[in-house]
Amino acid sequence: MSSESLSVELNEERPHDLSVAPSFSADSPFEIELDNLGQAVHVHLNIDDELSQVARLSGGNHYVDGGQSLGVEVFVTPKDDPVTGKLKIVTGYGSETAYVDVTINPAPETRQVDVDGAFSKPAKKEAEPSVTEGLSDVFPDVDPNSIPLFLLGAFALALAVGIATVFNSFAITLGAGVVVGGVLVALGISVLE
Repeated sequence: MSSESLSVELNEERPHDLSVAPSFSADSPFEIELDNLGQAVHVHLNIDDELSQVARLSGGNHYVDGGQSLGVEVFVTPKDDPVTGKLKIVTGYGSETAYVDVTINPAPETRQVDVDGAFSKPAKKEAEPSVTEGLSDVFPDVDPNSIPLFLLGAFALALAVGIATVFNSFAITLGAGVVVGGVLVALGISVLE
């Protein structure tokens, strides 16, 4: 709902009296604010054929209690050119009538923003780095082709130490030592290459 409103004062000087501006303009929905300054009153609202092309009242007959205010919504569908028509306001079952020239202007032009076509497609998700790439980041001087050898050696070391710890045997401990030594020599050679 727009912040614009058409104010109508009721019963200001005498019963069924109404006071309203002779003209009003809007370019979006607005509200007719019925402010009753005296005793309770019935108000009838009507729009002519011209204005009904671009505006529609939320209701025509309204009861406004004494000292109260009532807002009546006016729904608007602007055209390319301004449209002017009459809003008829009646109180006291026809004893008082006022007409307001209402102009519905074209809606303000919305500013369009050109969007690059690249923004209309979802961003491509970067692939998670592989274990080899992760280790390359940790050991930048190591040739990426020797990383699988490094992983195999680490696995062999862990297995050899694990077996030697579980079985308390000289032969197994000697075998684990040979594996550890072989892995260290292989890693040394691959790093030096």
